[in-house]
Amino acid sequence: MIIEKPHQAVPRPGPRLFLDSADPAAWERLLPTGIFHGVTTNPLLLERSGQDCTVANLGRLVRMAAELGVCEIQVQTWGPDAATMVETGEILAGLGRHGTAVVIKIPATTDGFRAARLLRDRHHPVTLTAVYEPGQVLAAAGLGAAYAAPYLGRLDDAGHDGAAVIGAMQNILRGTGADTRLLVASLRTANAVVDLAVMGLDTFTFGPNVADQLLAADLTTAAAADFQRAATAMGDKRT
Repeated sequence: MIIEKPHQAVPRPGPRLFLDSADPAAWERLLPTGIFHGVTTNPLLLERSGQDCTVANLGRLVRMAAELGVCEIQVQTWGPDAATMVETGEILAGLGRHGTAVVIKIPATTDGFRAARLLRDRHHPVTLTAVYEPGQVLAAAGLGAAYAAPYLGRLDDAGHDGAAVIGAMQNILRGTGADTRLLVASLRTANAVVDLAVMGLDTFTFGPNVADQLLAADLTTAAAADFQRAATAMGDKRT
């Protein structure tokens, strides 16, 4: 497969969509559509894709993301305490290249906030992830995190009205004028993405199956087939 390297990944205004996957095959299939601002990963996604959770392997994935032209790749640091998360996070932050930024994801625990503060103080953008409470979003905004990532599907699974909770989180960010973006994760259907977009949310991460749903429309497929049939019937002349 020939991959065309962009001159530089440049952020655009408007919604930010992320592909939530550590599967290189999914990246190669979906990132060339141009709809994605970046990709998000975590140790569970790496495990599911048969990818090693090591700095060396994440460096390889960052290089691939850069070649595919994304603006950002979000990678999650790890460790049993804040100091270890900071040490690993600094190494991961240094992997950015060719216009592709590395954003460090950190679970929104007390140790996670401590690590996020130290990484932020060293000018590394951070995402507080596994967010379930509006108060955690307020804390992330107070910290100056680039993103806070709530999990819609898991909120619903726990018996909450996930859309209402996420709406409250977004209202906090709007009401306080925070620069932190709400990066909604654990999205299981394209309809869930669209419903939140109608509510005014603009930053989402979702897997390849949801991306396929978002890009598919039977009427569009039928219309495209009609266009191609007409072009073929007329000899498919290109000059």
